Amino acid sequence: MKLDAIDRRILNALQRDGRLQNVDLAQQVGLSPSPCLRRVRLLEEAGVIEKYVAVLNPAKVGKALTVFARVWLKGQDAQTVDRFAEAVRQFPDVVECHLMAGDCDFLLRIVAADLDEYRRFQMEYLTRIPGVQSVKTDIPMQKIKLTSEIPM
Repeated sequence: MKLDAIDRRILNALQRDGRLQNVDLAQQVGLSPSPCLRRVRLLEEAGVIEKYVAVLNPAKVGKALTVFARVWLKGQDAQTVDRFAEAVRQFPDVVECHLMAGDCDFLLRIVAADLDEYRRFQMEYLTRIPGVQSVKTDIPMQKIKLTSEIPM
């Protein structure tokens, strides 16, 4: 799908506030409500807009700690990689999982209440996935930037 300037304005506005009413969105992007709604529906149908979510404050829901875990597998064969990926999908505390090119095999972003909770998760679940060779954990000291907005 080719995005024009109006589509980009719609996407920027919805990334800032996904609960924006169509009338307000239309006013912000310079359209009347009907054409604006039609464009939003087309963006949704094309998969440009995947879903709408509420962004939570992790500390206020008991998940104040974010860690990054680098995972090395014993092998990079399809079965080992697939088994690891399927296991990680089952863990709600793993909020991101990326298959990596480079030093490690996977990079995970994990949320936990505190360091003790993360350590239990690592020992009881993460390192027990068949094929895991080692896990190295990086703990961020300060959040400088975190956004879900894609630059348009």
